[in-house]
Amino acid sequence: MKAIIQREFGDANVLSYQDIEIPKIGEGECLIKVSYTSVNYADIKKRIGSKGKGNFPLILGLDTAGTIVETAPNSNFSIGDRVIAFPKGGSYKEYVLANEKLIFKIPDTLSFEQAAAMPTVSILSYMLLHEIGQVKETDTIVIHSAAGGVGSMLVQLAKIAGIQHIIGTVGNIEKAKYVKKLGATMVFTYETFAEEVLKVTNNQGANLIFDSVAGHVTSKSLDCLALYGTLVQFGNSSGEVGQFKTSDVHNSCRNIKGFSLGTTREHDPLRLAPVAEKVIDLFNSKQLSLPIAQIFSLEDATAAHQLIESRNYEGKVLLKV
Repeated sequence: MKAIIQREFGDANVLSYQDIEIPKIGEGECLIKVSYTSVNYADIKKRIGSKGKGNFPLILGLDTAGTIVETAPNSNFSIGDRVIAFPKGGSYKEYVLANEKLIFKIPDTLSFEQAAAMPTVSILSYMLLHEIGQVKETDTIVIHSAAGGVGSMLVQLAKIAGIQHIIGTVGNIEKAKYVKKLGATMVFTYETFAEEVLKVTNNQGANLIFDSVAGHVTSKSLDCLALYGTLVQFGNSSGEVGQFKTSDVHNSCRNIKGFSLGTTREHDPLRLAPVAEKVIDLFNSKQLSLPIAQIFSLEDATAAHQLIESRNYEGKVLLKV
């Protein structure tokens, strides 16, 4: 089968389109023929080596949409089932293996394109909003990187949940129209959001802030987080570490919570199934959607990565396999 292989850390040109063997199925696994896979910012970070040593050769990719072509004995799945999955060993390839606990059936009425756009960003966003943030309708919330994949989901899910005050932040104010169309009531840049949030809340601050950027954005978030408010930290796309002092939280009764979908997939995968069912229903009923910025062929993964790194896109970038 064809796959995108990486043998060293570096820019997008380290990605190579090659032939490899189709993986052998193990107990409790299914083999899936991939239709589409999404490109996530985590793929970029892994490619450039932000976490140190690499286990080469490496195949990137977190999630996939496709059709089951082989199952283990006594499987809950059947050949021909249309599914989304979090596969083992990457998803930039024609066939993937996945543990049954990380495979979820999708209805025939949901396109593979929308299905491929949703697994990581929608399941993560739903858990961030409802399980980690425990959002209430009366909350004022701030969603950083609101034009990205997770941000786009958070804004829409917040609107569905009846949140009246949804504030998005963007690196480029030209993306404000897009974010407001998704359901945000106000959009500010990373440079001005702290002052603006305080202004529109009569200096009370936001009750809930979702931060995937970190660095100085984390510090500025604490500048506009309300008493008893919660900062949910789930990434550091800026490449910088966000910092805070213990006095930032105990004096003001505020919370800082961390969450990782990758950690949860590894250590508590059964937690994902009920959430996957909810978001699949929301996509299938068209209450939720995710704009597709661009679809590249698998062999053009380098160009897809370059687009993600340019930040000059809105929605999700997919690879057609």
